[in-house]
Amino acid sequence: MAMELRNDNFKKEVLESKIPVLVDFWADWCGPCKMVAPIIEEIAKELKDAKVGKVNIDEQSELAAEYRIMSIPTLMVFKDGAVVKKAVGAVSKAEILNLLK
Repeated sequence: MAMELRNDNFKKEVLESKIPVLVDFWADWCGPCKMVAPIIEEIAKELKDAKVGKVNIDEQSELAAEYRIMSIPTLMVFKDGAVVKKAVGAVSKAEILNLLK
């Protein structure tokens, strides 16, 4: 299951992670987010060499602002504390997995 990321655990779980982290910025009211959610959960269960987390932008507005989230879903891959890849909108499982390569 994808971990819930908040202001209080984002630094530890994402920025200080020794392995890549896929972060899904989403909201309850977002239709495309609901389309991507089951794919994100599936990937979270399958991945062994990366972590998956979700940021609810309505509850974590500071994180959304810090990473300049303008459209959702926005998927970002963090490695060594930095964003290395990004995708905006509903994307396929293959496209999400490709972000992690």
